[in-house]
Amino acid sequence: MPDYSKLYDAILDGNDRDSVERTREALDGGADPAALITQWMIPAMDEIGRRFEAQDCYIPEMLMAGRAMKAALELLRPLLTASGAQPTGRVVLGTVKGDLHDIGKNLVGSMLEGAGFEVFDVGIDVPPEKFLEAVRSRNAHILALSALLTFTMPEMKNVIAAFEQSGVRNQVKIIVGGAPVTRGFADEIGADGYGENASSAVTLARTLLGK
Repeated sequence: MPDYSKLYDAILDGNDRDSVERTREALDGGADPAALITQWMIPAMDEIGRRFEAQDCYIPEMLMAGRAMKAALELLRPLLTASGAQPTGRVVLGTVKGDLHDIGKNLVGSMLEGAGFEVFDVGIDVPPEKFLEAVRSRNAHILALSALLTFTMPEMKNVIAAFEQSGVRNQVKIIVGGAPVTRGFADEIGADGYGENASSAVTLARTLLGK
């Protein structure tokens, strides 16, 4: 197997310019885009997640790694689309109505993309009907809800209720997270899972889709 460890290192170091350069070099050398992702880029993001769990790195390093991964993916996406390659899964991601925080949401999105998921970020202050529309239009497998404020947490329950009333609740897995959110709260509102942090959200998404 060709050695593209410099691409792995660029993502691990959060160097977006270097990750793009190394990706271009690999493609010019005939590398398979899907192999670059599965054998080098996803393992780099998994390592960042492992380091975060072990408290060997922190949110800034994770954000930088995610940025480096996304920069490289911009080169690969058109090639993957042309080849018919399928993502690990499709995720709709957003912060619930009344909540304007997005750092945690963005971090989760970057980590999910780094794990091979196709992520559709619908932003902040998102009402239930917008989540519903996004899941339907994207045919998403997972809906990831974020809340950072205690008083916006009930909106997560409202989103789940909207999906139940629309008759599509059993067609999508709904996961929740954010600083005030707990596993007990997730169980109470009928979510399919709870992610304590960005790394655990990736593990949860993989588990829910049997990956």
